[in-house]
Amino acid sequence: MSKNKNYLRHLAIIMDGNGRWAKERGYIRTKGHEKGADVIRDITQYCAEHETIETVTLYAFSTENWKRPKYEVDFLMKLLDKWLKGELETYHKFGARFETVGNIEGFSPKLQETIASIKEQTAHHTNVTQILALNYGSREEIAKAATRLANRKEAITEESLGNELNTPYTDVDLMVRTSGEVRLSNFLLWQLSYTEFFFTETLWPDFTPTELEDIINQYINRNRRFGGV
Repeated sequence: MSKNKNYLRHLAIIMDGNGRWAKERGYIRTKGHEKGADVIRDITQYCAEHETIETVTLYAFSTENWKRPKYEVDFLMKLLDKWLKGELETYHKFGARFETVGNIEGFSPKLQETIASIKEQTAHHTNVTQILALNYGSREEIAKAATRLANRKEAITEESLGNELNTPYTDVDLMVRTSGEVRLSNFLLWQLSYTEFFFTETLWPDFTPTELEDIINQYINRNRRFGGV
């Protein structure tokens, strides 16, 4: 694939539909989260083996998700800790570097230690960087970045604000949301300025690398003008 306007470097995914997937099958919501966690492995492998993808950012837990029932939030925290420890072998196998964006200080010390450990053990991998957005909200990210610049009495420009964000990676080229919902839900609002959007009815636990590849092929054929003609 040549490096052109549709050169896909940064893929972002809003992983939505775990609860509905479980409900449709008569399961409790947590069963959907377990199945959804398995899908992350398949998608990460696909991205690591893809010719051009350098970064995949996955919306895993938003600042608004704390409003969910306590049993579900507690389950998600335990699942994340267990899943990360179990995925270390996968990260090594496919050369994936693990990173996060968001305020992980809101998590338990045990989970924070696990996150830090996986980051350290995968820091040398270069096939793809997998970023989990954890306790993340884009408005908060932008507001805090502007506040830091103002406190340092630095000029607030597009460049300075972009560099001050907690996600100092390339702008997102392609954003996919599963489950049929058509909204951004406070996800990477700054980074999605000129992103191509795809919304699929597929619930996240049923999402596959094959469907992702089909979406990417459609993305490649889109006419990205970036405000031009």
